[in-house]
Amino acid sequence: MRTSIAIDGPAGAGKSTIAKLLGKKYDLMYINTGSMYRAVTLFAMKNGIEPNEIEKLCSLIDELEMHFENDDLIVNGVDVSKELTNIEVTNNVSRYAAVPEVRQKLVQLQRGISKNYDVIMDGRDIGTVVLKDASVKIFLTARPEERATRRYEELIAKNVKVDYNSILEDIKKRDYIDSHREVDPLQKAEDAVEVDSSLMNIHEVVEAISKYIEEYKNRA
Repeated sequence: MRTSIAIDGPAGAGKSTIAKLLGKKYDLMYINTGSMYRAVTLFAMKNGIEPNEIEKLCSLIDELEMHFENDDLIVNGVDVSKELTNIEVTNNVSRYAAVPEVRQKLVQLQRGISKNYDVIMDGRDIGTVVLKDASVKIFLTARPEERATRRYEELIAKNVKVDYNSILEDIKKRDYIDSHREVDPLQKAEDAVEVDSSLMNIHEVVEAISKYIEEYKNRA
């Protein structure tokens, strides 16, 4: 029986960072579903395809061969990881991720991977849609102000000029879009454990979630 860990939560909650660390700790393949949606957004924008151009979007996704090498997303043989975090992609990914046909295609890819490997996935609808039968489900969250501060400090460290208030407003906007979209909205699965990381450092979050993974392993 394959092990699958689902980590859901809003933008900037630290899902990817935590999932990577847990993946290494428990020898799980880390699948960053957010990166997959960001890749679709990146290539759609490069090709001038808007979210409402469904047929073009679907054709584009069919042409994208995606796989992970360590923590990097390789698309059509090219490592696009650095491009995925640029501000234009960040500000538009929710628009593309809200398209039902985009979600359907990426969910199929993600489920296929989970059938063949022990995985840990993070995103917006892993526990509620992609991996409904996940071994462990976590809903990782934090206050919007804390998430904005983390994002601001991350970008400043990269010498990117940004405004904190603009980041906070973008995060609140993304929260609204993600939680109010018609298809697969962001929500806590009924059987998920909520972890609020607002007052926790990375090590403390990893330890908190590890406790639930250990409990599962002891039961299995």
